[in-house]
Amino acid sequence: MENIIVEVSSKFKELGLNNKILKVIEELKFKEPSEIQEKSIPTILQGKDVIGKSATGSGKTLAFAAGIIEKIQAGKGIQALILTPTRELAEQVSKSFKLFSKYYQANVLEVYGGVSINPQIENLRDAEIVVGTPGRILDHLERRTLDLSKVRFLVLDEADRMLDMGFIEDVQKIIELCPQERQTLLFSATISPDIENIANHYMKHPEYVEVASHVDPTKLKQVLYDVPNNLKFSLLVHLLKQEREGLVMVFCNTRRNADMIEKNLRRYALNAVVIHGGLAQNRRNAIMGQFHSGEVGILICTDVAARGLDIKGVSHIYNYDSPGSSTDYIHRIGRTARAGKEGKAINLVSPRDFANFRRVCEGIPFSITHEPIPQNLEPLAVRFEMSGREGRSGGFRSGGFRGRSSSGFRGRSDRGDSGDGDRRSGGFRPRSSYGHGGSRGGRSSGQYGRR
Repeated sequence: MENIIVEVSSKFKELGLNNKILKVIEELKFKEPSEIQEKSIPTILQGKDVIGKSATGSGKTLAFAAGIIEKIQAGKGIQALILTPTRELAEQVSKSFKLFSKYYQANVLEVYGGVSINPQIENLRDAEIVVGTPGRILDHLERRTLDLSKVRFLVLDEADRMLDMGFIEDVQKIIELCPQERQTLLFSATISPDIENIANHYMKHPEYVEVASHVDPTKLKQVLYDVPNNLKFSLLVHLLKQEREGLVMVFCNTRRNADMIEKNLRRYALNAVVIHGGLAQNRRNAIMGQFHSGEVGILICTDVAARGLDIKGVSHIYNYDSPGSSTDYIHRIGRTARAGKEGKAINLVSPRDFANFRRVCEGIPFSITHEPIPQNLEPLAVRFEMSGREGRSGGFRSGGFRGRSSSGFRGRSDRGDSGDGDRRSGGFRPRSSYGHGGSRGGRSSGQYGRR
């Protein structure tokens, strides 16, 4: 295979990639390297530590995989460990590694929770590259079924999300169990003080690489609706029925809200699926297959489940619940208005969201248009489930919920409560444009625990 003849862009060849990788790139019909690939691959091939500031979908997996695969030696134990925040991202990265290593002898294994650990234990014996979530990696380490003593490459992918999800201690434990003589690659959409702390403690003179956002502000339209909570779901249905083209992602802060919205959208003849950390992995895989294929056009999701998924063709982003920080907001809207296509981000802001949404907007470098609620908006009844002392389950209420806020900013928000029956008070008046900087508004994504 060393005599492989390839015909790819001269820019890919100039990066210093091996012919076997170039052949795969040719077969995948990649025309030009992405910005993160162009800036980081030569440095990674030189064996240097790298911090890459890059969002999901920027092509960073090829950037770090290319520099690792060609240095892996078959049958020499686990030599590369890639940590990811979610199961979906672990599967996605593992799939990419298997694809890129087509002409190499490298056994790639994904390791995450929510599935039986026994097959993983068996397959770890032959693996050279392991892609996994922190909790399950630690489970294997505690069982002594995972040996990191020969690891030469450590990758922290979506590092900011791992830390936001509360995995910082797990990540540190894992890093400390890896050999000190290794190459460490860290990729993150944002560089927080926690990220800098990890870099200072565990990386050796890292090269810093940053790429521009993939969101094209000239193609992205952002709107805000100041809506009473009892009309929030009704407005969502109205808007979804008005614009039926393209793929739609609806973001919630809680599993309960996500489930509620998916069930009720189906009641109103809108074909939707839901994905969050409470679903079994095989179910999550099936749901993503439906959405990727276009079989279902509306995906209801929490930040935890959606982060790291590379979904193409998303035309609309709905923030049913306001995100907890400007960083999370940018992650959400970054899934549309890409590759020269137009996109739209719709924010449904109810009274309890106002203070948080103002804080979120401080870090948003795009303009948001305030839209009036449609005059022909029809209030819809929402079916919901009750739990607790009432002993009741199921019921209807016109327009919305009572109880705690549907925006779900309390506690671990991928597990939180839903509902908000407060009366409308005041209103949100966005500025025509927002400056840079911003502040963190708390965690919005929740955490899986050890998965």
